[in-house]
Amino acid sequence: MVNIGIVGLGFMGQTHLKCYGKIPNAKVVSIADIDPRRVAGDLSGTWGNLGDGAGARVDTTGLFMTLSYKELLARPEVQVVDVCVPTPVHHEITCAAVRAGKHVLCEKPLARTAALAKEIADLAAQSSQFCMPAMCMRFWPQWAWLKQAVAEQRYGNVRSAHFTRLSTPPPTWFGDGKMSGGAILDLHVHDTDFVNFLFGMPRSVFSRGYASMTGEIDHVVTQYTFDGVPLVVAEGGWTMASTFGFRMRYTVNFEKATADFDLAREKQLMLYEEKSSQAVECEAVDGWLAELRYFVDCVQHKRKPDLASFRDAERSIRIVEAERRSIQSGRAVEL
Repeated sequence: MVNIGIVGLGFMGQTHLKCYGKIPNAKVVSIADIDPRRVAGDLSGTWGNLGDGAGARVDTTGLFMTLSYKELLARPEVQVVDVCVPTPVHHEITCAAVRAGKHVLCEKPLARTAALAKEIADLAAQSSQFCMPAMCMRFWPQWAWLKQAVAEQRYGNVRSAHFTRLSTPPPTWFGDGKMSGGAILDLHVHDTDFVNFLFGMPRSVFSRGYASMTGEIDHVVTQYTFDGVPLVVAEGGWTMASTFGFRMRYTVNFEKATADFDLAREKQLMLYEEKSSQAVECEAVDGWLAELRYFVDCVQHKRKPDLASFRDAERSIRIVEAERRSIQSGRAVEL
């Protein structure tokens, strides 16, 4: 059994709490949040772009509940610290957890800047603990299928790849670009990271975008340049009208087939070949459950997680920052 301490009970903290309840070898033993209402078990009023968190209340019986993450870190029974606080606090709490000798899972983006992410990654590299960023798209079943198909060249080489992630504006602290980094960092980083996961670090990026509610870039379209893939594009933004909802999609064209994923469709992943088309059946779990299950298993079996690392998260933020510079300059930015 792996004992978990969760820091932060907003949407992601509640989502992770619910997921741990489905993992037989995981046990949440402590939760920290600066909101006394949440520490008392009242989780109402939480926003999220997919689902509604864990519910209106949580049973705190048997849990060490605290307003201080430092008290949680001091608990010897806590083996894993799951950091689900707003982005500006990731650096402080994640570094403190590593120094306290805990295994650490930190929500994306790993830090507000690539420089801070590098400090986290450097510290983790010097420790013996297991650390992983919660880059859930690497674990989303239909996206994990794509990674394997690309790696195996199952349908030949990739000719083009297009990723889309669009939503209505989020409330609360996300609307402050100084805290969230705007959609280009908080939302679009999912697809930038997955592009990096699929194809490695791009040679350059060429981006167009605009600022909106946050004062930072809230809608972006980027072309990533690779030597081996002719066309890779990702669009992300949370500037859509209030009735738009949330859209997540990819279309990847191979030499011998086209793969198309759409979260809003009943048959979410379709594979189109020259003489046939078919739905691709994947495990019926979301990326949050899959990533937490994987990390808990790594900790229990003392196996370093290799599907995502703090160094990966640092690189993805570096790419996002290059995208921002490209928008500001109107030119491609080399990496």
